[in-house]
Amino acid sequence: MTNEPPMGLKANLLGSFATDPISNRDWYNSSENSKVFRKMLFGLCFFHAFIQERRLFGPLGWNNKYQFNDSDLRISARHLIIFLDQYEKVPTDALNYLTGECNYGGRVTDDKDRRLMMVALKDYFNEEIFSDDDYKFSPSGVYFAPQHTEYEGYIDYIKSLPQFPKPEVYGFHENAAITKNQNETNLALLTILLTQQNSSGGGGGSDDDLINKIADSLLSEVPMPFDVPAAERKYPISYE
Repeated sequence: MTNEPPMGLKANLLGSFATDPISNRDWYNSSENSKVFRKMLFGLCFFHAFIQERRLFGPLGWNNKYQFNDSDLRISARHLIIFLDQYEKVPTDALNYLTGECNYGGRVTDDKDRRLMMVALKDYFNEEIFSDDDYKFSPSGVYFAPQHTEYEGYIDYIKSLPQFPKPEVYGFHENAAITKNQNETNLALLTILLTQQNSSGGGGGSDDDLINKIADSLLSEVPMPFDVPAAERKYPISYE
């Protein structure tokens, strides 16, 4: 059994906020520096969605396919709250190294992919995200960390995001969407083709013939349905 990440940046962010411990209100409200924590936590969730969604662009996104998952996000979120409560000044350099090089970077084998990850992480893990309310994640200005609010405020902002984000949020040109859409279409068609029955060689007939033969044999073993009216006449109901 596998649990694939949600499709789309918006769904990915909602999924991240629904995972433990982020969805735990007691944990979410436990930080002594709530504004910095909530802002940087949102940046971390955005980074998590960013690196997962880039995989859909094929080689444009990453040189290799990496299986980033919720465990990377959970351990990074726990490290974030610990570091923020232990230090008076926000240790952004330490958080970037621990999150990018250790937690997520442990899966990355290509040096260029690792460099890209560290550069992207600094866009969402920095002092501007909590010191400047006008700090944006993309040139369009649609994506940003909302002003300091409660858990539900972040959920409302995520729900207001576009269902189909433009490639600019991932650092791509508009034409990159063509590659992404082609990859998704090819994957869907390939999955459908895998479910089709292939004809087998020799005199054994096709797979469909074999399935029909098995189905007929099973049906032949199923007894005929009971004649309920005849049974009621032979054994009438008695209340004595």
